[in-house]
Amino acid sequence: MSRPNCIAAFILVGLLVIQAACSGSREGQQAPPPAEQSKTAPPPEAPPEVKPTPSAPEAAPSEPAEKAPPKELLPGKATPKPKPAGPNPALLNPSLAKEKAPAQFRVKFETTKGAFVAQVTRASAPLGADRFYNLVKMGYYNDVAFFRVIDGFMAQFGIHGDPKVNEKWKSAVINDDSTRESNVRGAITFATRGPNTRTTQLFINFGDNSQLDSQGFAPFAKVVEGMTVVDQLYKGYGEGAGGPRQDLAQSQGNSYLRAQFPKLDFIKRASVVK
Repeated sequence: MSRPNCIAAFILVGLLVIQAACSGSREGQQAPPPAEQSKTAPPPEAPPEVKPTPSAPEAAPSEPAEKAPPKELLPGKATPKPKPAGPNPALLNPSLAKEKAPAQFRVKFETTKGAFVAQVTRASAPLGADRFYNLVKMGYYNDVAFFRVIDGFMAQFGIHGDPKVNEKWKSAVINDDSTRESNVRGAITFATRGPNTRTTQLFINFGDNSQLDSQGFAPFAKVVEGMTVVDQLYKGYGEGAGGPRQDLAQSQGNSYLRAQFPKLDFIKRASVVK
C-alpha cells in the first residue's frame, strides 16, 4: 500500500473508534426500564417525623362563682337561734282571767292517748266554769300532765309545765260554788285544799264518786265524747311513795315529770270548740 493510502486508512480507523466510543457513552445515560420492587429491597425511608407545633397553654376552666350565702350565714354573723317560746304572758298574770264564760261551751282535749270532749254548763258551777274558760283560752292546759291517775277513782291534772306559771297561780284562788251536780262517771271537778282554795287543778271521775258531793267538790263539766280515751290514761305510777310528788311538779315542772315518770300521759292541747 502506498504511503498516502496508509495515512488515509489510519485516519479512517481512528474515526471509527471515536464514533464507537461516543455511541457506548450515550447508551449508558439512558434510564433503566420499570421493574417490580424486589422483596428483598430495603423499605423506603420513613418520612421525617414532623413534630407537632406546641399549642399555647390552655387556660384552666374558671370555676363557677360561689353563690353568696344568706347574710345571716356570713362569717362572723352566726344565725341567731330561735328563742324557745315561753308561756302566754297572760299566764303570768292571773288577774287577767276575768272573762265570763258562755252559758254552755265545749272544750276539746288532744292528749297522748287521743282526743276527748267536755261540755261545760256554766249554771252548774259558775265560778268554776269561768275560771276553766279563761285558763283554756290562755292555753294553760297545753302540755300539762295527768300526774295522778287512780284506777277506778279519777284522773287528776292541772299543774303547769313551767314553774314560773305555777308560782303565779298557786295563790290565785276562787271561792267555792254550791254543789248542783254529782261526781258521776265523766264529771269534771276542781281539786281543792279545803274551802275556797280552788286554783287550776281538775279531776275527771272514772266512776260514781258521789261521796265527794257533800265535801264541796262541785262538778262544772262532763266528758261527752271520748271517755274511753280517758280510761286509757296511764295508771301505773299509782299514788304515794311511787308516784309523782306535787311539790316537785310545782317547783320543777315538766322537766321533773318527764324525767322521773316518762310514761305519764299529757294534754297536748286544750281548746274551746263551741
